[in-house]
Amino acid sequence: MVKNMKLNLIIIALSIFVSCNQHHKENMEQWKQEVVEAELNFSKMAEKKGIPEAFLAFASDSAVLLRGQTLIEGKNEMETYFLKNSNTSPDNNLDWAPDFVDVSSSGDLAYTYGKYTFTTKDSLGNKVVNTGIFHTVWKRQPDGEWKFVWD
Repeated sequence: MVKNMKLNLIIIALSIFVSCNQHHKENMEQWKQEVVEAELNFSKMAEKKGIPEAFLAFASDSAVLLRGQTLIEGKNEMETYFLKNSNTSPDNNLDWAPDFVDVSSSGDLAYTYGKYTFTTKDSLGNKVVNTGIFHTVWKRQPDGEWKFVWD
């Protein structure tokens, strides 16, 4: 009888473990999808409403941008940066999509990376295309929304 009780306890413990593990995998996939959607919505807004508006909309209040060798810290500095470095020309287009996403096991931090294309025109009206790799760190906000904290 004691052996049966031990066996039953082991079976129950394994069932709970498998159930929790499956639930965790489902959460991870859901969180990854949320971050991918945030990244794609961010890119779509940049295309439709312009780069500055999209960056300000998807940035957390304490977000940091690395541009060249300069750190732009917080939304206020970011807004000033965009005003000084007017990226609002209709000839400018920034397009990107994540190739990879991962989320912390707690579901509050994530990162993405992928390829971007920035298209503009030079002073002669010739199309100039720059490509590269982006890396974004995302943080879940208290309201559940994902905002970037590093770009």
